[in-house]
Amino acid sequence: MNERAAQTLSRPITVGGLTLPNRIVMPAMARGFAPDGVPGEDMAAYYARRAAGGAGLIITESTYIGHPSAGQHHLVPRIYGDAPQAGWAQVTDAVHRAGGRILVQLQHIGMARNAGDQPHPEAPAIGPSGVPLTRVGAALFGTETPGETMTRQDIDAVVAAFAQAAADAERLGFDGVELHGGHGYLIDQFLWPVTNRRTDGYGGDARSRARFAAEIVAAIRERVAPGFPIVVRLSQWKMNDYDARIAETPEEFGDILGTLADAGADAFHASTRRYWEPAFAGSDLNLAGWAKKITGKPAITVGSVGLDGEFMTSMAGGTATATGIDRLLDRMEADEFDLVAVGRAQLADPQWAAKTLSGRAGDITTFTPAALGTLD
Repeated sequence: MNERAAQTLSRPITVGGLTLPNRIVMPAMARGFAPDGVPGEDMAAYYARRAAGGAGLIITESTYIGHPSAGQHHLVPRIYGDAPQAGWAQVTDAVHRAGGRILVQLQHIGMARNAGDQPHPEAPAIGPSGVPLTRVGAALFGTETPGETMTRQDIDAVVAAFAQAAADAERLGFDGVELHGGHGYLIDQFLWPVTNRRTDGYGGDARSRARFAAEIVAAIRERVAPGFPIVVRLSQWKMNDYDARIAETPEEFGDILGTLADAGADAFHASTRRYWEPAFAGSDLNLAGWAKKITGKPAITVGSVGLDGEFMTSMAGGTATATGIDRLLDRMEADEFDLVAVGRAQLADPQWAAKTLSGRAGDITTFTPAALGTLD
């Protein structure tokens, strides 16, 4: 398996105009170590350690764009304002000096926001239809106060904020951007019929529900260099509903992906809780596999890679033991997807990629929830 892992995962790949040295990605993972939204020296060192540890691509934790309703916490990084931008310039420089490549994940949380949340407590929660999200169990609607249904002016403002954030990211030295379009946040709220009840051009069938995301992609494409990669992260599941689906069939998923690809998306990051689970009946392909099959563009898989427990169990305090990646390699060798995102395992061990590629998998540090509480 050691030689096999090296051979399979060490292959370079190009995404947009960016060439990556291998197929291992460090995905976005919320850390909450950015006081007042400012990434500090500790965050620069944290990402640089993973770059030096062999990750072919690093994607930062979700980062708020410059729109008042985009965020919900003062410890989550922002990409607007002089101090956060200076902090991110320090991060990109550290990663590049360590030999790495880094994308910033841009986020607007939409209706996941509660009244009074930081960093702009006066800002309302906004969404495609103002449908409230409850954080309790899998219930879709609770007693939380409904938010504001976005007007066309609101949509235009958010699209412009994403485009400005991407332009700033390029100026600050990032190698590309990833749009957070999954897990129940704003872009995903447009994609999901449960939260998108609009009757205008932004609601209805899958292509119409994807219009908002496509406008963001197109606006970014106009503001950045031609080869600057735009990756879109998508998911079926939501933080408050594991059974949710933005697409019931491969054809419906294809309508969403095709709309985004036509707008200028370079790759798709398909978030699943377990990478080995089929996305649709009648096929063993996972969500990333379908993204690649449908669009022909690079696809990133993610979900409990190299561990025996899924993410939410770990967040609840469970320990995840390191496991082999033979099943993952089987699927990569079959060309189901192109890259693999390894999250918690790289939190626990910054050298995970190097150890995996050099036949030292037995030396990988086991993940424990304690890894979530530090920037080691």
